[in-house]
Amino acid sequence: MKTLLILSLLVFMTADAMSQNDPEAVSILDRFSSRALGAPSISMKFNLVTTDQAEGTNTTKPGTIILSKDKYKLDLEDNIIWFNGETSWSYLPAEKEVTITKPDKNDDSFQTHPSTLFSLYKNGYKCRLVNETSDVWIIDLYPEEINSDHTRIRLAITKPSLDLRSAEYKYKNGITVTLNVSSYDLKQKTDAASFTFPAGNYRGVEIVDMR
Repeated sequence: MKTLLILSLLVFMTADAMSQNDPEAVSILDRFSSRALGAPSISMKFNLVTTDQAEGTNTTKPGTIILSKDKYKLDLEDNIIWFNGETSWSYLPAEKEVTITKPDKNDDSFQTHPSTLFSLYKNGYKCRLVNETSDVWIIDLYPEEINSDHTRIRLAITKPSLDLRSAEYKYKNGITVTLNVSSYDLKQKTDAASFTFPAGNYRGVEIVDMR
């Protein structure tokens, strides 16, 4: 009986600890977020790796992105996306087609709202520092919403520079999307036109307006 009581207490204490934010993780993320979001822009070169456990597939796409507040331009080999804070233009070079939408504000995936990567931890997530080496912090974010489509986001943040090294999104459907960053720059200056589809450069493409 005493053993059962002790085990129950340990389970309760573990569950209670997991439900709380890790102060050290929050401190690191506060500094990481403040540095990135306080810069003129965030410019990254990366490889986007998608692993599907159910299908047994693994694909890698190189890409670049530049963000300024909520605005961004994401450039992948098969898709270019411009977002000016309200409207998104998604261009598929193979189809010569541009789709115009107003993205779901609740979608915090990297390809829909990449800037949320730097502030997710502030609302709707619990965070924990799960590992630390001489040159990197590993922090896990767990969604509080039980109906979230993913189970965890793992950030690797370099020491002491507070640059993003990688971000891993682990989904309930068995798909994991990992952003491996090869270049991280907070000094590039941009203008509003950078985040709007330049129609004059894409004459003759099909426009699909889904707004």
